[in-house]
Amino acid sequence: MRIGIALPNTTTGTSAPLMRDWAVRAEERGFAFVSTIGRVPYPSYDSLTALAVVAGATSRIGLTTNAVLGPTYPDAVLAKITGTLAQLSGDRLTLGLGVGARPSDYAPAERDFEGRGAAFDRQLEYLHAAWRGEAVEDGDFPGERRAVVPGGAEVPVLIGGHGARAVRRTARWGAGWTGAGGGPRRAEPMVGRIRDAWRTAGRTGEPRLLGLAYFCTDPADEEASDRYVRSYYAYAGDHAGTIADGVVRTPERIRGIVREFAGIGVNELTFTPTIARLDEVDRLADLLL
Repeated sequence: MRIGIALPNTTTGTSAPLMRDWAVRAEERGFAFVSTIGRVPYPSYDSLTALAVVAGATSRIGLTTNAVLGPTYPDAVLAKITGTLAQLSGDRLTLGLGVGARPSDYAPAERDFEGRGAAFDRQLEYLHAAWRGEAVEDGDFPGERRAVVPGGAEVPVLIGGHGARAVRRTARWGAGWTGAGGGPRRAEPMVGRIRDAWRTAGRTGEPRLLGLAYFCTDPADEEASDRYVRSYYAYAGDHAGTIADGVVRTPERIRGIVREFAGIGVNELTFTPTIARLDEVDRLADLLL
């Protein structure tokens, strides 16, 4: 099991200096990767920009978006940004991509919410071709096809979602799959379906299967932790309570959630903070690493 920790890029009370210090401390303490949550109008730090800064402040730790809302970007722009970040970070980027469930993320991006699924399918094809230099025709050089970043950059993609389309996209385009909040019980059916589709598609090796666990290590912060999660998922109705109730806040539950995810076949797990305080990195590392 590869254990990562999310940056508090959406967490209440975060700050720019904390984000950088968080990533440096995570690398020092031995986490395999840092991850981010992607939103558009929400008061948060942008995933790809934050990871670019983190890449410059660190040297080894992996960088994962979990997940960027792909269709809120023009295809060529997303290919350019991610190809650049992959190269400049020394190929440490894993691009978690999904479509999201909030219309509010699409309106300010001036993108079509209802058509996001079809747009995402086109985007996945474009990204892989553009990274390889097979899709982009430069108007200054008619007839030539060029990578959107010099030298090209093939970026591993994790597909988000819990439906049939996510399974199909993972089998065709993904290095693996990433689950949202909801714990092992919600992820388990998808893990089996992804593995079956992977084999049916003739893919070799094992898919990367990324789980997510919200956490808080200090019992004194339980109320603030719960308030943040319920606020962030308020759009989801009763499901917000399910996610909030699944936050792990004791040493036993924090260690136990690793075993539970491993038990259903998940091979990567990101712990996502509900409190933006630097000592959360050390407390979690002390429990797990």
